[in-house]
Amino acid sequence: MQHSVRIIGIDPGLRRTGWGVIESDGHRLVYVASGAVTSDAKGELAHRLVALFEGLSQVLGTWRPEEAAVENTFVNQNAAATLKLGQARGIALVTPALANLTVAEYAPNMVKKTVVGAGHAGKQQIRAMIGHLLPKARPESDDEADALAVAITHAHHRKWKALEAAQ
Repeated sequence: MQHSVRIIGIDPGLRRTGWGVIESDGHRLVYVASGAVTSDAKGELAHRLVALFEGLSQVLGTWRPEEAAVENTFVNQNAAATLKLGQARGIALVTPALANLTVAEYAPNMVKKTVVGAGHAGKQQIRAMIGHLLPKARPESDDEADALAVAITHAHHRKWKALEAAQ
């Protein structure tokens, strides 16, 4: 029998950072909790980042995951928006690292391919597969659904990540 591991998936965003916690013992996945941490869109950037850090810290303290996975962000046409998203992603990476969790990163296409089977799947396809793979999950936003997809991706790829890290 394999040891069950609790994984948090994080979908970074400055306005809303989605999170999803699952348990995995090999091929079996169990939904634990999910939600989103938000920041005030009218607030100063530094205060918005603090809100994300504090929110994610609270989630980690409440649900006590053993490993974390964060979705890589893509670069878009608006350089200022990309930079701000990168700063939110920094919070998504450093918060679990400060809690002494290993933090894996996955490209959006890898997440989609793992969960749906196609690297260019749409939001509705991701939500449908989340419902199939985690029947108790009822994500209220795409950010939450994406975070659960990131956690599922890590559950499927964590052994390979561990082997890569050991080399």
